Amino acid sequence: MFKGFARVKAPRWARRAGHGLGPVLQLHRPPGALRQEDVMKNLRVQMPSCNFTPETYQGMSKEQMLEIRKLNCNAMTMKVTYYKKPLFIHQGFMQWLWDVDGSRYLDMFAGVATVSLGHCHPKVTKAAQEQLQYLWHTSAIYIHPQIQEYAEKLVSLLPEPLKVVYLTNSGSEANDLALLMARLHTGNFDAITLRGSYHGGSPLTMGLTSNTVYKYPVPSSLGCYNTMCPDVFRGPWGGSHCRDSPVQTVRECSCSPDQCQANDRYIEQLKDVFATSVPNRIACVLRRTHSGGIVQYPKNFLKDTYKLVREKGGICIADEVQTGFGRTGSHFWGFQTHDVVPDIVTMAKGIANGFPMGAVVTSEEIARPFAEGLHFNTFGGNPVACGIASAVLDAIKEDRIQENCAVVGTHLLKELAKLRDKYEIVGDVRGKGLHIGVEMVKDKESRDPLPSDAMTEILEDTKDMGVLIGRGGIYGQTFRIQPPMCVTKDDADFFLAVFDQALHNYTERR
Repeated sequence: MFKGFARVKAPRWARRAGHGLGPVLQLHRPPGALRQEDVMKNLRVQMPSCNFTPETYQGMSKEQMLEIRKLNCNAMTMKVTYYKKPLFIHQGFMQWLWDVDGSRYLDMFAGVATVSLGHCHPKVTKAAQEQLQYLWHTSAIYIHPQIQEYAEKLVSLLPEPLKVVYLTNSGSEANDLALLMARLHTGNFDAITLRGSYHGGSPLTMGLTSNTVYKYPVPSSLGCYNTMCPDVFRGPWGGSHCRDSPVQTVRECSCSPDQCQANDRYIEQLKDVFATSVPNRIACVLRRTHSGGIVQYPKNFLKDTYKLVREKGGICIADEVQTGFGRTGSHFWGFQTHDVVPDIVTMAKGIANGFPMGAVVTSEEIARPFAEGLHFNTFGGNPVACGIASAVLDAIKEDRIQENCAVVGTHLLKELAKLRDKYEIVGDVRGKGLHIGVEMVKDKESRDPLPSDAMTEILEDTKDMGVLIGRGGIYGQTFRIQPPMCVTKDDADFFLAVFDQALHNYTERR
Protein backbone atom coordinates (compact mmCIF):
# COMPACT_ATOMS: atom_id res chain seq x y z
CA MET A 1 0.00 0.00 0.00
CA PHE A 2 1.26 3.50 -0.91
CA LYS A 3 2.54 5.20 2.25
CA GLY A 4 0.20 7.88 3.59
CA PHE A 5 -3.00 6.34 2.22
CA ALA A 6 -5.76 4.18 3.66
CA ARG A 7 -8.04 1.84 1.74
CA VAL A 8 -11.74 2.64 1.96
CA LYS A 9 -14.78 1.48 0.05
CA ALA A 10 -15.72 3.47 -3.04
CA PRO A 11 -18.91 5.50 -2.46
CA ARG A 12 -21.87 5.17 -4.80
CA TRP A 13 -21.41 8.68 -6.24
CA ALA A 14 -17.95 7.73 -7.48
CA ARG A 15 -19.27 4.60 -9.22
CA ARG A 16 -22.16 6.53 -10.78
CA ALA A 17 -19.84 9.26 -12.03
CA GLY A 18 -17.51 6.74 -13.64
CA HIS A 19 -14.61 7.54 -11.33
CA GLY A 20 -13.68 3.89 -10.75
CA LEU A 21 -15.26 0.78 -9.22
CA GLY A 22 -12.36 -0.35 -7.10
CA PRO A 23 -11.20 0.75 -3.64
CA VAL A 24 -10.66 4.44 -3.05
CA LEU A 25 -7.29 5.67 -1.80
CA GLN A 26 -7.83 8.44 0.72
CA LEU A 27 -5.03 10.80 1.66
CA HIS A 28 -3.79 11.23 5.24
CA ARG A 29 -1.73 14.39 5.66
CA PRO A 30 1.94 13.91 6.52
CA PRO A 31 3.16 14.73 10.04
CA GLY A 32 3.88 18.40 10.67
CA ALA A 33 1.85 19.68 7.71
CA LEU A 34 -1.19 21.92 8.05
CA ARG A 35 -4.05 19.59 8.84
CA GLN A 36 -7.02 20.19 6.58
CA GLU A 37 -9.17 18.10 8.92
CA ASP A 38 -8.56 20.65 11.68
CA VAL A 39 -9.78 23.62 9.65
CA MET A 40 -12.59 21.49 8.16
CA LYS A 41 -13.96 20.11 11.41
CA ASN A 42 -16.98 22.43 11.43
CA LEU A 43 -18.08 21.50 7.91
CA ARG A 44 -21.39 19.70 7.50
CA VAL A 45 -19.92 17.46 4.75
CA GLN A 46 -16.53 15.84 4.29
CA MET A 47 -14.27 16.05 1.26
CA PRO A 48 -15.44 13.43 -1.27
CA SER A 49 -13.15 10.45 -1.66
CA CYS A 50 -10.86 10.01 -4.65
CA ASN A 51 -9.67 6.81 -6.30
CA PHE A 52 -6.36 8.17 -7.56
CA THR A 53 -2.97 7.73 -5.88
CA PRO A 54 -0.58 10.63 -6.47
CA GLU A 55 3.14 9.98 -6.57
CA THR A 56 5.27 11.15 -3.66
CA TYR A 57 6.85 14.49 -4.52
CA GLN A 58 10.64 14.24 -4.63
CA GLY A 59 11.61 17.44 -6.43
CA MET A 60 13.23 20.68 -5.30
CA SER A 61 12.16 22.30 -2.05
CA LYS A 62 9.53 25.00 -1.81
CA GLU A 63 12.26 27.43 -0.74
CA GLN A 64 14.26 26.63 -3.89
CA MET A 65 11.22 27.10 -6.10
CA LEU A 66 10.43 30.49 -4.58
CA GLU A 67 14.03 31.62 -4.92
CA ILE A 68 14.21 30.64 -8.61
CA ARG A 69 10.80 32.20 -9.22
CA LYS A 70 12.08 35.42 -7.69
CA LEU A 71 15.44 35.50 -9.49
CA ASN A 72 14.78 33.93 -12.88
CA CYS A 73 11.06 34.14 -13.69
CA ASN A 74 9.46 37.34 -14.92
CA ALA A 75 8.40 39.74 -12.20
CA MET A 76 4.72 39.27 -13.00
CA THR A 77 4.78 35.68 -11.72
CA MET A 78 5.50 36.98 -8.22
CA LYS A 79 2.26 39.01 -8.33
CA VAL A 80 -0.09 36.23 -9.35
CA THR A 81 0.50 33.52 -6.76
CA TYR A 82 -3.08 34.29 -5.59
CA TYR A 83 -2.45 33.34 -1.98
CA LYS A 84 -0.49 34.80 0.93
CA LYS A 85 0.81 31.29 1.46
CA PRO A 86 1.56 30.16 -2.12
CA LEU A 87 0.20 26.84 -3.33
CA PHE A 88 2.83 24.42 -4.66
CA ILE A 89 1.00 22.05 -7.02
CA HIS A 90 2.52 18.68 -7.83
CA GLN A 91 -0.05 16.47 -9.57
CA GLY A 92 -3.63 16.43 -10.76
CA PHE A 93 -6.34 13.97 -11.70
CA MET A 94 -9.79 14.96 -12.96
CA GLN A 95 -11.25 17.53 -10.52
CA TRP A 96 -8.47 17.01 -7.93
CA LEU A 97 -5.07 18.58 -7.35
CA TRP A 98 -2.31 17.62 -4.91
CA ASP A 99 0.39 19.89 -3.56
CA VAL A 100 3.99 18.88 -2.88
CA ASP A 101 3.10 17.98 0.74
CA GLY A 102 0.38 15.56 -0.39
CA SER A 103 -2.60 17.79 0.49
CA ARG A 104 -5.60 17.30 -1.78
CA TYR A 105 -7.73 20.11 -3.22
CA LEU A 106 -11.01 20.24 -5.11
CA ASP A 107 -10.26 22.38 -8.15
CA MET A 108 -13.21 24.69 -8.78
CA PHE A 109 -11.27 27.02 -11.08
CA ALA A 110 -9.73 24.57 -13.58
CA GLY A 111 -6.53 26.47 -14.24
CA VAL A 112 -8.48 29.64 -15.07
CA ALA A 113 -11.40 27.83 -16.72
CA THR A 114 -9.02 25.89 -18.96
CA VAL A 115 -8.95 22.25 -17.81
CA SER A 116 -12.35 21.53 -19.30
CA LEU A 117 -12.61 17.75 -18.83
CA GLY A 118 -10.38 17.26 -15.80
CA HIS A 119 -6.68 17.07 -15.07
CA CYS A 120 -4.97 14.21 -16.93
CA HIS A 121 -8.31 12.95 -18.24
CA PRO A 122 -7.60 9.30 -19.21
CA LYS A 123 -9.08 9.50 -22.72
CA VAL A 124 -7.28 12.73 -23.54
CA THR A 125 -4.02 11.53 -21.98
CA LYS A 126 -4.18 8.36 -24.07
CA ALA A 127 -4.71 10.38 -27.26
CA ALA A 128 -1.68 12.53 -26.46
CA GLN A 129 0.50 9.49 -25.75
CA GLU A 130 -0.56 7.75 -28.95
CA GLN A 131 0.08 10.82 -31.11
CA LEU A 132 3.50 11.38 -29.55
CA GLN A 133 4.53 7.96 -30.82
CA TYR A 134 3.77 8.92 -34.43
CA LEU A 135 4.42 12.61 -35.00
CA TRP A 136 5.18 15.48 -32.64
CA HIS A 137 5.32 18.30 -35.11
CA THR A 138 5.13 19.21 -38.74
CA SER A 139 4.14 22.56 -40.13
CA ALA A 140 1.01 23.20 -42.16
CA ILE A 141 2.99 23.17 -45.41
CA TYR A 142 2.55 19.39 -45.25
CA ILE A 143 -0.81 17.67 -45.09
CA HIS A 144 -1.34 15.38 -42.15
CA PRO A 145 -4.64 13.87 -41.02
CA GLN A 146 -4.90 15.37 -37.54
CA ILE A 147 -5.68 18.91 -38.74
CA GLN A 148 -8.30 17.78 -41.24
CA GLU A 149 -9.95 15.36 -38.80
CA TYR A 150 -10.18 17.98 -36.09
CA ALA A 151 -11.41 20.76 -38.36
CA GLU A 152 -14.21 18.53 -39.65
CA LYS A 153 -15.28 17.61 -36.11
CA LEU A 154 -15.18 21.19 -34.92
CA VAL A 155 -17.21 22.78 -37.71
CA SER A 156 -19.86 20.05 -37.39
CA LEU A 157 -20.69 21.64 -34.03
CA LEU A 158 -21.09 25.15 -35.45
CA PRO A 159 -23.96 26.62 -37.49
CA GLU A 160 -23.68 27.64 -41.14
CA PRO A 161 -21.81 29.47 -42.56
CA LEU A 162 -19.03 29.00 -39.97
CA LYS A 163 -16.94 26.41 -41.78
CA VAL A 164 -13.38 27.75 -42.15
CA VAL A 165 -10.93 27.02 -39.30
CA TYR A 166 -7.66 28.75 -38.40
CA LEU A 167 -5.72 27.08 -35.60
CA THR A 168 -3.66 29.19 -33.19
CA ASN A 169 -1.82 28.74 -29.89
CA SER A 170 -3.86 30.93 -27.53
CA GLY A 171 -7.01 32.98 -27.08
CA SER A 172 -5.08 36.24 -27.39
CA GLU A 173 -3.74 35.13 -30.74
CA ALA A 174 -7.20 34.02 -31.87
CA ASN A 175 -8.76 37.39 -31.01
CA ASP A 176 -5.83 39.22 -32.59
CA LEU A 177 -6.38 37.27 -35.80
CA ALA A 178 -10.16 37.79 -35.71
CA LEU A 179 -9.76 41.57 -35.52
CA LEU A 180 -7.37 41.54 -38.48
CA MET A 181 -9.82 39.45 -40.50
CA ALA A 182 -12.70 41.79 -39.65
CA ARG A 183 -10.75 44.82 -40.83
CA LEU A 184 -9.70 43.14 -44.06
CA HIS A 185 -13.19 41.88 -44.86
CA THR A 186 -15.10 45.07 -44.12
CA GLY A 187 -12.49 47.60 -45.23
CA ASN A 188 -13.25 49.41 -41.97
CA PHE A 189 -11.01 49.87 -38.96
CA ASP A 190 -12.81 50.56 -35.70
CA ALA A 191 -13.79 47.89 -33.19
CA ILE A 192 -16.06 48.06 -30.15
CA THR A 193 -15.86 46.02 -26.96
CA LEU A 194 -17.49 46.30 -23.54
CA ARG A 195 -16.06 48.13 -20.55
CA GLY A 196 -14.53 45.66 -18.14
CA SER A 197 -13.91 43.06 -20.85
CA TYR A 198 -10.78 40.98 -21.32
CA HIS A 199 -9.81 39.68 -24.76
CA GLY A 200 -6.07 39.08 -24.45
CA GLY A 201 -2.71 40.52 -23.55
CA SER A 202 -0.99 40.89 -26.93
CA PRO A 203 -0.28 44.44 -28.15
CA LEU A 204 -3.32 44.33 -30.42
CA THR A 205 -5.77 42.66 -28.06
CA MET A 206 -4.66 44.92 -25.23
CA GLY A 207 -6.62 47.62 -27.03
CA LEU A 208 -9.70 45.40 -27.10
CA THR A 209 -9.32 44.70 -23.38
CA SER A 210 -11.06 47.30 -21.21
CA ASN A 211 -9.65 46.87 -17.72
CA THR A 212 -6.91 49.03 -16.21
CA VAL A 213 -5.15 46.15 -14.47
CA TYR A 214 -4.12 44.74 -17.88
CA LYS A 215 -2.96 48.08 -19.30
CA TYR A 216 0.52 49.56 -19.66
CA PRO A 217 1.36 53.26 -20.34
CA VAL A 218 2.05 52.66 -24.02
CA PRO A 219 -0.11 53.08 -27.14
CA SER A 220 -2.22 49.99 -27.78
CA SER A 221 -4.35 49.13 -30.77
CA LEU A 222 -5.70 52.28 -32.33
CA GLY A 223 -9.35 52.13 -33.34
CA CYS A 224 -10.61 50.21 -30.30
CA TYR A 225 -13.51 51.69 -28.37
CA ASN A 226 -15.76 50.43 -25.60
CA THR A 227 -19.31 50.90 -24.46
CA MET A 228 -21.10 50.45 -21.15
CA CYS A 229 -21.25 46.87 -19.90
CA PRO A 230 -24.91 45.86 -19.48
CA ASP A 231 -24.45 44.71 -15.87
CA VAL A 232 -27.95 44.30 -14.45
CA PHE A 233 -26.58 44.01 -10.90
CA ARG A 234 -23.99 46.78 -10.64
CA GLY A 235 -25.08 48.99 -13.53
CA PRO A 236 -27.71 51.75 -13.37
CA TRP A 237 -30.39 49.57 -14.95
CA GLY A 238 -31.45 46.02 -14.26
CA GLY A 239 -34.04 43.94 -12.51
CA SER A 240 -35.22 40.55 -11.45
CA HIS A 241 -36.19 39.20 -14.89
CA CYS A 242 -33.28 40.31 -17.08
CA ARG A 243 -31.09 37.23 -17.35
CA ASP A 244 -31.25 33.88 -19.05
CA SER A 245 -30.22 32.15 -15.83
CA PRO A 246 -31.66 30.00 -13.04
CA VAL A 247 -30.76 32.87 -10.66
CA GLN A 248 -31.74 36.52 -11.07
CA THR A 249 -30.68 39.66 -9.22
CA VAL A 250 -32.63 40.77 -6.17
CA ARG A 251 -33.32 44.16 -7.77
CA GLU A 252 -36.94 44.97 -8.45
CA CYS A 253 -38.15 44.90 -12.03
CA SER A 254 -41.34 46.37 -13.50
CA CYS A 255 -40.78 45.09 -17.03
CA SER A 256 -43.46 43.22 -18.90
CA PRO A 257 -42.60 39.58 -19.77
CA ASP A 258 -41.71 40.42 -23.38
CA GLN A 259 -39.84 43.68 -22.75
CA CYS A 260 -36.61 44.43 -20.86
CA GLN A 261 -36.18 48.09 -20.03
CA ALA A 262 -32.57 47.53 -18.97
CA ASN A 263 -31.74 46.12 -22.39
CA ASP A 264 -33.29 49.16 -24.08
CA ARG A 265 -31.20 51.52 -21.93
CA TYR A 266 -27.93 49.70 -22.56
CA ILE A 267 -28.60 49.56 -26.28
CA GLU A 268 -29.11 53.34 -26.16
CA GLN A 269 -25.60 53.58 -24.71
CA LEU A 270 -24.25 51.60 -27.68
CA LYS A 271 -26.11 53.91 -30.06
CA ASP A 272 -24.49 56.85 -28.28
CA VAL A 273 -21.03 55.37 -29.00
CA PHE A 274 -22.01 55.05 -32.67
CA ALA A 275 -23.11 58.69 -32.68
CA THR A 276 -20.08 60.16 -30.93
CA SER A 277 -16.97 57.98 -30.93
CA VAL A 278 -16.62 56.02 -34.18
CA PRO A 279 -16.98 56.67 -37.90
CA ASN A 280 -20.20 55.90 -39.68
CA ARG A 281 -18.89 52.47 -40.62
CA ILE A 282 -17.05 50.11 -38.26
CA ALA A 283 -15.13 46.85 -38.60
CA CYS A 284 -16.60 44.77 -35.80
CA VAL A 285 -17.92 44.31 -32.32
CA LEU A 286 -16.21 41.73 -30.13
CA ARG A 287 -18.24 40.25 -27.29
CA ARG A 288 -17.91 37.47 -24.80
CA THR A 289 -21.30 35.92 -24.23
CA HIS A 290 -20.70 36.62 -20.52
CA SER A 291 -18.42 39.60 -19.90
CA GLY A 292 -15.58 40.06 -17.37
CA GLY A 293 -16.54 38.93 -13.89
CA ILE A 294 -19.07 36.59 -15.55
CA VAL A 295 -21.51 39.45 -16.06
CA GLN A 296 -24.68 38.26 -17.81
CA TYR A 297 -26.39 40.49 -20.32
CA PRO A 298 -30.10 41.32 -20.39
CA LYS A 299 -32.17 39.16 -22.70
CA ASN A 300 -31.93 40.25 -26.36
CA PHE A 301 -28.91 42.50 -25.74
CA LEU A 302 -26.60 40.48 -27.99
CA LYS A 303 -29.26 40.10 -30.67
CA ASP A 304 -29.96 43.86 -30.72
CA THR A 305 -26.22 44.60 -30.69
CA TYR A 306 -25.58 42.35 -33.69
CA LYS A 307 -28.34 44.08 -35.63
CA LEU A 308 -26.92 47.56 -35.00
CA VAL A 309 -23.35 46.53 -35.79
CA ARG A 310 -24.31 44.98 -39.10
CA GLU A 311 -26.23 48.13 -40.02
CA LYS A 312 -22.93 50.00 -39.52
CA GLY A 313 -21.11 47.71 -41.93
CA GLY A 314 -19.40 45.73 -39.20
CA ILE A 315 -19.27 42.04 -38.40
CA CYS A 316 -19.88 40.29 -35.07
CA ILE A 317 -17.20 38.29 -33.26
CA ALA A 318 -18.10 35.89 -30.44
CA ASP A 319 -15.31 35.29 -27.93
CA GLU A 320 -16.03 31.73 -26.72
CA VAL A 321 -12.69 31.25 -24.98
CA GLN A 322 -14.43 30.57 -21.65
CA THR A 323 -18.06 29.82 -22.52
CA GLY A 324 -17.59 27.29 -25.31
CA PHE A 325 -17.48 23.49 -25.37
CA GLY A 326 -20.62 22.89 -23.33
CA ARG A 327 -19.70 24.82 -20.18
CA THR A 328 -22.99 26.73 -20.02
CA GLY A 329 -24.90 23.44 -20.03
CA SER A 330 -27.91 24.42 -22.10
CA HIS A 331 -25.88 24.87 -25.32
CA PHE A 332 -22.50 23.89 -26.70
CA TRP A 333 -21.62 27.55 -27.44
CA GLY A 334 -22.44 30.56 -25.33
CA PHE A 335 -23.73 32.59 -28.28
CA GLN A 336 -26.45 30.00 -28.84
CA THR A 337 -28.03 31.03 -25.52
CA HIS A 338 -28.63 34.45 -27.09
CA ASP A 339 -30.17 33.10 -30.32
CA VAL A 340 -27.55 34.72 -32.57
CA VAL A 341 -25.07 33.51 -35.19
CA PRO A 342 -21.77 35.43 -35.15
CA ASP A 343 -19.61 36.05 -38.20
CA ILE A 344 -16.44 34.89 -36.44
CA VAL A 345 -16.01 32.67 -33.38
CA THR A 346 -12.80 32.60 -31.34
CA MET A 347 -11.97 29.85 -28.85
CA ALA A 348 -9.13 28.57 -26.66
CA LYS A 349 -8.65 27.46 -23.01
CA GLY A 350 -10.84 24.33 -22.74
CA ILE A 351 -10.48 23.54 -26.45
CA ALA A 352 -7.62 21.13 -25.63
CA ASN A 353 -8.11 20.62 -21.88
CA GLY A 354 -5.13 22.84 -21.05
CA PHE A 355 -2.80 21.99 -23.91
CA PRO A 356 -1.82 25.31 -25.59
CA MET A 357 -4.26 25.79 -28.46
CA GLY A 358 -6.78 28.25 -29.87
CA ALA A 359 -8.92 28.61 -32.97
CA VAL A 360 -10.78 31.05 -35.16
CA VAL A 361 -13.77 29.83 -37.16
CA THR A 362 -15.48 31.96 -39.78
CA SER A 363 -17.22 31.86 -43.16
CA GLU A 364 -15.66 31.41 -46.59
CA GLU A 365 -16.67 34.97 -47.48
CA ILE A 366 -14.79 36.51 -44.55
CA ALA A 367 -11.83 34.16 -44.97
CA ARG A 368 -11.38 35.04 -48.66
CA PRO A 369 -9.61 38.43 -48.40
CA PHE A 370 -7.40 37.09 -45.61
CA ALA A 371 -6.09 34.44 -48.01
CA GLU A 372 -4.80 37.14 -50.37
CA GLY A 373 -1.80 37.57 -48.09
CA LEU A 374 0.34 34.94 -46.40
CA HIS A 375 -0.41 34.10 -42.79
CA PHE A 376 1.75 31.32 -41.39
CA ASN A 377 1.67 29.90 -37.87
CA THR A 378 4.50 27.49 -37.05
CA PHE A 379 2.65 25.67 -34.28
CA GLY A 380 -0.98 26.23 -35.31
CA GLY A 381 -2.41 22.82 -36.18
CA ASN A 382 0.33 20.92 -34.39
CA PRO A 383 -0.47 17.17 -34.64
CA VAL A 384 -0.35 16.63 -30.87
CA ALA A 385 -2.59 19.63 -30.20
CA CYS A 386 -5.11 18.48 -32.82
CA GLY A 387 -5.09 14.91 -31.49
CA ILE A 388 -5.76 16.15 -27.99
CA ALA A 389 -8.47 18.58 -29.08
CA SER A 390 -10.16 15.84 -31.09
CA ALA A 391 -10.19 13.58 -28.02
CA VAL A 392 -11.72 16.44 -26.03
CA LEU A 393 -14.66 16.67 -28.43
CA ASP A 394 -15.15 12.90 -28.25
CA ALA A 395 -15.03 12.87 -24.45
CA ILE A 396 -17.51 15.76 -24.14
CA LYS A 397 -20.03 13.62 -26.00
CA GLU A 398 -19.14 10.22 -24.51
CA ASP A 399 -18.99 11.47 -20.90
CA ARG A 400 -22.17 13.57 -21.31
CA ILE A 401 -20.24 16.58 -20.09
CA GLN A 402 -22.71 19.21 -21.31
CA GLU A 403 -25.52 17.49 -19.43
CA ASN A 404 -23.37 17.39 -16.29
CA CYS A 405 -22.74 21.13 -16.59
CA ALA A 406 -26.47 21.79 -16.72
CA VAL A 407 -27.36 19.56 -13.75
CA VAL A 408 -24.46 20.32 -11.40
CA GLY A 409 -24.26 23.96 -12.46
CA THR A 410 -27.93 24.63 -11.83
CA HIS A 411 -27.64 22.97 -8.41
CA LEU A 412 -24.65 25.17 -7.58
CA LEU A 413 -26.38 28.37 -8.69
CA LYS A 414 -29.50 27.71 -6.67
CA GLU A 415 -27.55 26.80 -3.53
CA LEU A 416 -25.25 29.81 -3.92
CA ALA A 417 -28.35 32.00 -4.16
CA LYS A 418 -29.24 30.78 -0.65
CA LEU A 419 -25.85 31.97 0.56
CA ARG A 420 -26.52 35.33 -1.11
CA ASP A 421 -29.71 35.60 0.95
CA LYS A 422 -27.84 34.51 4.09
CA TYR A 423 -24.85 36.88 3.95
CA GLU A 424 -24.89 40.66 3.56
CA ILE A 425 -21.53 40.57 1.76
CA VAL A 426 -22.76 38.30 -1.05
CA GLY A 427 -24.26 40.73 -3.52
CA ASP A 428 -24.96 38.71 -6.62
CA VAL A 429 -24.89 35.15 -7.93
CA ARG A 430 -25.00 34.66 -11.69
CA GLY A 431 -24.11 32.40 -14.56
CA LYS A 432 -25.18 29.31 -16.44
CA GLY A 433 -23.94 25.76 -16.16
CA LEU A 434 -20.47 25.57 -14.65
CA HIS A 435 -19.68 29.19 -15.51
CA ILE A 436 -20.58 31.02 -12.30
CA GLY A 437 -19.74 34.33 -10.66
CA VAL A 438 -20.35 35.36 -7.04
CA GLU A 439 -20.00 39.12 -6.61
CA MET A 440 -18.99 40.31 -3.16
CA VAL A 441 -20.00 43.67 -1.69
CA LYS A 442 -19.55 45.70 1.48
CA ASP A 443 -23.33 45.66 1.81
CA LYS A 444 -26.27 45.01 -0.47
CA GLU A 445 -27.59 48.56 -0.31
CA SER A 446 -24.46 50.32 -1.54
CA ARG A 447 -23.22 47.45 -3.73
CA ASP A 448 -19.70 48.80 -3.18
CA PRO A 449 -17.11 46.11 -3.98
CA LEU A 450 -15.75 44.11 -1.08
CA PRO A 451 -12.14 45.31 -0.54
CA SER A 452 -9.29 43.26 -1.95
CA ASP A 453 -7.88 42.28 1.45
CA ALA A 454 -11.27 40.87 2.45
CA MET A 455 -11.51 38.91 -0.80
CA THR A 456 -8.04 37.52 -0.13
CA GLU A 457 -9.05 36.41 3.38
CA ILE A 458 -12.01 34.44 2.07
CA LEU A 459 -9.99 33.00 -0.81
CA GLU A 460 -7.22 31.89 1.55
CA ASP A 461 -9.66 30.35 4.01
CA THR A 462 -11.37 28.44 1.21
CA LYS A 463 -8.02 27.09 0.04
CA ASP A 464 -7.05 26.00 3.55
CA MET A 465 -10.26 23.96 3.72
CA GLY A 466 -9.40 22.16 0.49
CA VAL A 467 -11.10 24.12 -2.33
CA LEU A 468 -9.59 26.33 -5.05
CA ILE A 469 -11.66 29.11 -6.64
CA GLY A 470 -10.81 32.16 -8.76
CA ARG A 471 -11.27 35.92 -8.74
CA GLY A 472 -12.34 38.37 -11.42
CA GLY A 473 -14.20 41.60 -12.15
CA ILE A 474 -12.88 45.14 -12.56
CA TYR A 475 -12.23 45.45 -8.83
CA GLY A 476 -11.38 41.79 -8.24
CA GLN A 477 -14.67 41.58 -6.33
CA THR A 478 -16.12 38.48 -8.01
CA PHE A 479 -15.35 34.90 -7.09
CA ARG A 480 -15.19 32.75 -10.23
CA ILE A 481 -16.52 29.20 -10.05
CA GLN A 482 -15.46 27.47 -13.29
CA PRO A 483 -14.38 23.92 -12.38
CA PRO A 484 -13.42 21.02 -14.61
CA MET A 485 -16.72 19.99 -16.14
CA CYS A 486 -16.49 16.49 -14.62
CA VAL A 487 -17.32 17.70 -11.08
CA THR A 488 -20.15 15.86 -9.34
CA LYS A 489 -23.03 17.03 -7.16
CA ASP A 490 -21.14 15.69 -4.13
CA ASP A 491 -18.16 17.83 -5.10
CA ALA A 492 -20.48 20.81 -5.44
CA ASP A 493 -21.94 20.22 -1.99
CA PHE A 494 -18.46 20.03 -0.49
CA PHE A 495 -17.52 23.32 -2.14
CA LEU A 496 -20.75 24.92 -0.90
CA ALA A 497 -20.02 23.81 2.67
CA VAL A 498 -16.47 25.17 2.49
CA PHE A 499 -17.56 28.46 0.94
CA ASP A 500 -20.33 28.85 3.52
CA GLN A 501 -17.82 28.27 6.32
CA ALA A 502 -15.33 30.75 4.80
CA LEU A 503 -18.04 33.42 4.59
CA HIS A 504 -19.09 32.66 8.16
CA ASN A 505 -15.48 32.87 9.36
CA TYR A 506 -15.02 36.25 7.70
CA THR A 507 -18.19 37.75 9.14
CA GLU A 508 -17.29 36.42 12.60
CA ARG A 509 -13.86 38.06 12.43
CA ARG A 510 -15.59 41.34 11.68
